[in-house]
Amino acid sequence: MASLFSCKTIQDLPTVEKVDIEKYTGLWYEIARLPNSFEKGLECVTATYTQKSNGKIEVLNKGYSSEKGSYKTAKGTAWLPDSKFPGRLKVTFFWPFSGNYYIISLAEDYQYALVGDPSRKYLWVLARTKTLDVSIYDDLIKNAESNGFDINQVIKINQGCE
Repeated sequence: MASLFSCKTIQDLPTVEKVDIEKYTGLWYEIARLPNSFEKGLECVTATYTQKSNGKIEVLNKGYSSEKGSYKTAKGTAWLPDSKFPGRLKVTFFWPFSGNYYIISLAEDYQYALVGDPSRKYLWVLARTKTLDVSIYDDLIKNAESNGFDINQVIKINQGCE
């Protein structure tokens, strides 16, 4: 009965145990995501990660708005707050506000990744190419579902703007 009266807590979200930041940097294409306000209406979304000399990571997100007929960009910074959890980064686009960037799944060859937030409100499927093999995509979505994400809300992203 006590559980009926307990406060709702954010469940932990398992992340990868190892990340080579040098291999992770570079261009990633957004294959799919959970809808969010800051990417609303954007397609052909990419994220470029560049390692900085201070150990932090420059983040450059770019997406095309067909409504405005132009690209929208957002520049931020990511960092690893705790070296014991290399798959749990923080990212900020508007200091002092930061968000979680949890790498839930990562291909051994760094060709695709599943990234989310412990709140389960944010989720991204990323790949080094504009398309992702259907079986890999399905596995990533199953992983997301098993970790409590609402996969029925996931939208695939058009990468054919160019």
